[in-house]
Amino acid sequence: MGKKIIPAIRNMKDFDAVLKTDHELIIFLETRLSQLESTVKHAKQLGKKVLIHADLVQGLKVDEYGLEYLIHNVKVDGIISTKANVIAFAKKHRILGIQRLFALDSHALSHNLNICKKIQPDYIEILPGVIPGIVKEIYDETGIPIIAGGLIRTQQDVDNALNNSAYAVTTSNRELW
Repeated sequence: MGKKIIPAIRNMKDFDAVLKTDHELIIFLETRLSQLESTVKHAKQLGKKVLIHADLVQGLKVDEYGLEYLIHNVKVDGIISTKANVIAFAKKHRILGIQRLFALDSHALSHNLNICKKIQPDYIEILPGVIPGIVKEIYDETGIPIIAGGLIRTQQDVDNALNNSAYAVTTSNRELW
């Protein structure tokens, strides 16, 4: 995964729009379990790699069995979650594990950094992604590639994140795709 924008899909209109782009990697932020297999299969047929935010799949229980379903039946390329055990499970099954964390305050940040150091996710997604100093600080402290997400609204937001150690930026803003 190179430095770039990663489209984050919230609905089927977003899905249709992203299929017309040259983005190889896409993220399903919100979807229904009943749609997941067919949409992921369709995306993969068009050469896309699919990451699923497991915590946001409606109808999926995010436990060992739900994760096995995502990995073995849906055949996702990676899982995003705020839960460390979910990321550890993804890594154990050799798919991308992206730890999503919210930079709410110093205590939350410190706690989340300790978790990331322990489980060593493949990537850390930081929300909000419009705080360049925090993006750089987390990368400098962990050495884990950072994905900036949340409140990315303009090209300047994208550039600021990428210029301050973000590896990539996620956004649901189609204009930035």
